[in-house]
Amino acid sequence: MVNITINDIPITAPKNSTIMEAAKTAGIDIPHLCYLKEINEIGACRLCCVEVEGEEKLVPACDNVVQEGMKITTNSPRVRNACRTNLELILSQHDGQCTACTRSGNCQLQKLANDFNLPENSFCKELPAGKAAQWEKDFPLIRDAGKCVKCMRCIQVCDKIQSLGIWDLAGTGSRTRVDVSQGLSISQSDCSQCGQCIVHCPVGALRERNDVDKVLAMLDDPELVTVAHIAPAVRTAWAEHLGIPEDSATVSRLAGALKQAGFDYVFDTSFSADLTIMEEGSEFLEKKTGGELERYPLFTSCCPGWVRFVKSQFPQLVGQLSTAKSPQQMFGAVVKSYFAEKQGIDPEKIRCVSIMPCVAKKGECQLPAMERDGIRDIDGSLTTREALQLLKTVRVHANDTKEIPFDNLLKDYTGAGVIFGATGGVMEAALRSAYYLATGNNPDPDAFKTVRAPRAKDNRPWREAEFDIDGTTVRAAVASGLGNAKKLCEAILRGESHYDFVEVMACPGGCAGGGGQPIHCDDQSRAKDRADILYRLDKNMPVRFSHENQDVQRLYQDYLDKPLSEKAEQLLHTHHCN
Repeated sequence: MVNITINDIPITAPKNSTIMEAAKTAGIDIPHLCYLKEINEIGACRLCCVEVEGEEKLVPACDNVVQEGMKITTNSPRVRNACRTNLELILSQHDGQCTACTRSGNCQLQKLANDFNLPENSFCKELPAGKAAQWEKDFPLIRDAGKCVKCMRCIQVCDKIQSLGIWDLAGTGSRTRVDVSQGLSISQSDCSQCGQCIVHCPVGALRERNDVDKVLAMLDDPELVTVAHIAPAVRTAWAEHLGIPEDSATVSRLAGALKQAGFDYVFDTSFSADLTIMEEGSEFLEKKTGGELERYPLFTSCCPGWVRFVKSQFPQLVGQLSTAKSPQQMFGAVVKSYFAEKQGIDPEKIRCVSIMPCVAKKGECQLPAMERDGIRDIDGSLTTREALQLLKTVRVHANDTKEIPFDNLLKDYTGAGVIFGATGGVMEAALRSAYYLATGNNPDPDAFKTVRAPRAKDNRPWREAEFDIDGTTVRAAVASGLGNAKKLCEAILRGESHYDFVEVMACPGGCAGGGGQPIHCDDQSRAKDRADILYRLDKNMPVRFSHENQDVQRLYQDYLDKPLSEKAEQLLHTHHCN
């Protein structure tokens, strides 16, 4: 520990902490734009500069550590003037049309400009032009070069957390810009569409493709039957900016809001999460007992960001992906077959829209493999953020809407389906039902919760556990974040680690921390808090096993016969060839 003073306040701080961290412990706010703890500590924006007694120049607080006796001033006229000048320079290359920006009212740059009272800019405006300002508008992830502030957060997150290196600096001098690395277009790159760069961008330079108007057109067409289904992780985050208490921010209230917005039917994707478990769990048991997992494990295929990643980075492992479609796609397939038949609706008249915590789901529903007889499983996917925008656009106030039950036939879901939204949840749910399918008996529903542990004992960046299922040892591993997934895949390929069943989620913390979830300007991840909500819901649910979902049982009895049947293979499985 060292003793310092900040703004004449005596502070004791850990020896290796930065000035920024030490100030935060004392409740002293130092403005910043580019800083992300342990990810982007490069002092690029220069907004966090402070005065240190004995130093001629101002010192960036984010990448300078405290020293014994240091005297720091964060709010002197010199510091404020320097910060204002740097802000004006940043704003001179920033498209300031805030009213047309997805981050308006939730933008760090906008807040700083207001805090420093900058109604005018003394520098000439110069926005990027030509190639730098062009983008492929159909790609699920959109970049607006005119709003980029060159903080380099996207570069560091994609490199350090996701290991893909999609972004890099291009150009020199005043023409330096952030662009897709190696001169590629975004569609030519290995982008997984995870959206973590969007979540960590402090402004509106990165966002998801906006499909709200597309969905509104479906709702406005009287000839169409519109169906919405809500992913498990969405219920944990949809009301974060609405001021609705957690106990009132239920998925049933969101369902009520979507019905009020015009959807004819609203369901919970947790139903098809349970269905996914029946198919994926059965597939795992078939491959395990058939000796097909001696060399490499079966990998879950629920996360399209992970599927895109393994295709580009580890093509030799693509054959190990479960052929089960994701819950999003399974739901659409069932709605346009079984549900349509039972309700007497022409499948071509149905438009199925998913509400997802994810950007990659937009790309998944466009894959050629995700349609049958020319009919797509899913017609549109909205992120949690877009769903809230849709409600605003049609003037539905979720705070005032009533809770409603989900519609019949695909209504039931279990605690196992709910925990799909947390990292490790798919594995835990699958093992619960795999145990039953192998033994005919239910295990303790919490028997497999060790996959929730932070990580392996030897500090590997993934979780692992062993379980006994009817005398057979099952070795399981769970990874979230593509950088961790890369290390896990490399260890498996080198033969250093061997598992039977592996779950991977592209986003750190799983879907709860997805790239389509609400963004907060404090840079704090809500993934764990959101996951805790899902586990509490699971703990309190009367049914916690996917195989006990009554509507799933009825689906098999009336339509699919059994897991992995010929009809189930046609509707609910794919081979990741596209």
